[in-house]
Amino acid sequence: MKIATWNINSVRARVDRLVGWLKTASPDVLCLQELKCTDDQFPRAEVEAAGYRCCTFGQKTYNGVALLTKGPVTGEVRNIDDGEADEQARLLLATVDGVQVVSLYAPNGQEVGSEAHEYKLGWYRRLERWLQKRPPGPLVLAGDFNVAPEDLDVWDPRLFQGRTLFSEPERNALRSLTRSLGLVDAVRTLHPAEPMFSWWDYRMLGFPKNHGLRIDHLLVTADLAARLKAAGVDREARKGKQPSDHAPVWIELA
Repeated sequence: MKIATWNINSVRARVDRLVGWLKTASPDVLCLQELKCTDDQFPRAEVEAAGYRCCTFGQKTYNGVALLTKGPVTGEVRNIDDGEADEQARLLLATVDGVQVVSLYAPNGQEVGSEAHEYKLGWYRRLERWLQKRPPGPLVLAGDFNVAPEDLDVWDPRLFQGRTLFSEPERNALRSLTRSLGLVDAVRTLHPAEPMFSWWDYRMLGFPKNHGLRIDHLLVTADLAARLKAAGVDREARKGKQPSDHAPVWIELA
């Protein structure tokens, strides 16, 4: 079973890239983030023609997540279902072939100490509390977490020290989520010491210089970690004309 995640950064602007990647990479499940369109604007016909079912949770202009699957899905849940009102389309959960899969797009946080940063930390706390109550079973949290967990995940840790995406409160929030749910960082499990960035700034030749961060992750329960065969970042998908600033990240399970 191959599961991937990709912050597409406007799906309508990159339909051809998306369909091409589905055909060449052929994941069983693809989690998308930052659709930047409503459900009725999603390029459903093109994706279905490539052999995929579409579960979408869109939002006009901002955010938006999706699950594209070769097989059927059940138990679809939109957003953190904890009773709190939240108009931002940031999470979609469904069960695929016995595995609960979550496509998530965590808040960016803007500036440390800002209202947006506090919202981000609160969002992580809500996510952790909600998932602690989920039914037991295999789980994959996949998406743009907007947190680089360790120094190895940042091209220059000194430059990013204390800044958004790498501040200690954000890293602690991700650590707490991972530990409390017993999750494993799938990519780091198979590549413990290799820099593998998933995002590069469009500005200042970020990609050619490999000035990147690893902020897109696939976190899996221990039962799935035991089935890990391969994992990686598809840097080729970041190349070419008008790419997303993120590359797809993928894992293969036995």
